[in-house]
Amino acid sequence: MSNLDLAVRDSSTMLRRNLLHARRYPSLTLNLLLTPVMLLLLFVYVFGDAMSAGIGGGDRSDYVAYIVPGLLLMTIGSTTIGTAVSVSNDMTEGIIARFRTMAIHRGSVLIGHVIGSVVQSIMSVVLVGAVGLAIGFRSADATALEWLAAFGLLVLFTVALTWIAVGMGLVSPNAEAASNNAMPLIFLPLISSTFVPVDSMPGWFQPIAEYQPFTPAIETLRGLLLGTGIGHNGWLALVWCLALTALGYFWSTSKFNSDPK
Repeated sequence: MSNLDLAVRDSSTMLRRNLLHARRYPSLTLNLLLTPVMLLLLFVYVFGDAMSAGIGGGDRSDYVAYIVPGLLLMTIGSTTIGTAVSVSNDMTEGIIARFRTMAIHRGSVLIGHVIGSVVQSIMSVVLVGAVGLAIGFRSADATALEWLAAFGLLVLFTVALTWIAVGMGLVSPNAEAASNNAMPLIFLPLISSTFVPVDSMPGWFQPIAEYQPFTPAIETLRGLLLGTGIGHNGWLALVWCLALTALGYFWSTSKFNSDPK
C-alpha cells in the first residue's frame, strides 16, 4: 500500500472516530451552537427595531438580513472551540501515545480532527441559517454562483479557524485550558461588524474592528448574499483565511511532531 493510500485510509478512520465521539457526546457542540442561536433570537426580537434604526433600516426584517451573515461566521468560531477541547483531551488522556505505537499514518490524527470539525461546523452553520430563514432572512437577489461563493467562503473560513483551534488544543495542558485559550474565536465576532456597522464604533477602535479576521469575511458574505458592496473586504477575507490556515497548520504539525514519540 502506498503512503498516500495509507494516509487516506487512516485519515478516514480517524474522521469516523471523531464523528462518532461527537455523536456520543453532543453536549459540548450543542452548548457552543446555542450561543449564536440565542444571540440571533435576542438581537432580532428584543433589540431588532432599535438596531434596525441604527443601521438605517426600516423595521426588524432589515436587521435580520444584516445580522444573519455575521452570526453564521460566529457559529464557526463557536463550534471550533470544541475542536480545541477534543484535541486537548486526546493529548492528555493518552490515546495519542497509543496511536503512536500503532502502524498508522502520523498526520491522520490531526487530519481526522480537522475534517471532522469542518463537517460539524458546516452542519451548525446550516442549522443557524435555517433558524435565520425561519425568522425572515431572505436572499432573493443572490445568484447560484454567489451562493456557491458564499458557501466556499464559509468552508475556507472554517478550515482556517479549525487549524488554529487544533494548535490551541495541542498547547493546552487540559480541556479547561483549551476552552479558555480558544475564547478569542467567540470574542472577536463581538468586536466586528456582526451586530453593528464598523463606522458606528469609536474612531480609534474602527481600524481594529475593520481589519480583524471576522469583519472582512462578514462583509464579503453580506455582499454575496445581500448585494451590498464588498470592496476590499473580498481579498482581505481571502488573505486572512489563507494566512490563518498556514499558521494553524504549521503550528499544529510542528507541535504535534515535536512531542516525544
